[in-house]
Amino acid sequence: MTIYLTELDMTSIEFPSPFDALDEPNGLLAFGGDLSPSRILNAYSQGIFPWYGPGEPILWWSPAPRAVFNPKTFVPSKSLKKCQKKHRYRVSINQATDRVIGYCSSLRPEQETWLNSDMQSAYRKLASLGFCHSVEVWQDDELIGGLYGLQRGLVFCGESMFSLKSNASKIALWYFCDHFTKFGGKLIDCQVMNPHLESLGAVEIERDEFLSSLQLLKETPIDDACFEKQWLEEMP
Repeated sequence: MTIYLTELDMTSIEFPSPFDALDEPNGLLAFGGDLSPSRILNAYSQGIFPWYGPGEPILWWSPAPRAVFNPKTFVPSKSLKKCQKKHRYRVSINQATDRVIGYCSSLRPEQETWLNSDMQSAYRKLASLGFCHSVEVWQDDELIGGLYGLQRGLVFCGESMFSLKSNASKIALWYFCDHFTKFGGKLIDCQVMNPHLESLGAVEIERDEFLSSLQLLKETPIDDACFEKQWLEEMP
């Protein structure tokens, strides 16, 4: 059977239904279009995200099942707590978004990264518009880890994380889960499961469950104070 993939119209930001995504490769839905803020925000509001490699057109995905965190139930490991108690790393929100995005790209082999210059520019633009946010981990004045993603209502769509020192990205996630929960955040999307995410406690849910939750939670605004530039309190 011949399967035809949808090519996006440059004059419209509309997408086909996520339920039309291919089974193989898992979740591939469409190609083309651009990385304009309006298109990306519309995509994330429907559980769709861009991901493509060198030499490929822009590819849009909605995989099944979906990997997610429940920030309220995130439990740091004993070793992670021990690490933070020893080093007392500081954690911040939106203090160095450009640098976090840059590290997430530069620390991956060139042939493996999807975070090319166009993608970096797109998410930096979204950050300037107040939709893309970062969490940073610091040792004194040195940025040693972090993560970034897009916020849609009470859902945070995680994009990437990095560590220059052991456990730094895990500490970013731990502190962010606590902070996000305090402001009513309900769900962290991490797209596709991998061993690292699984080790941190991510779970997989079916596409229809994820999309139903997204449609409900994206309509509820979160307090602007959640993503103001700030330092997060040290965990007890």
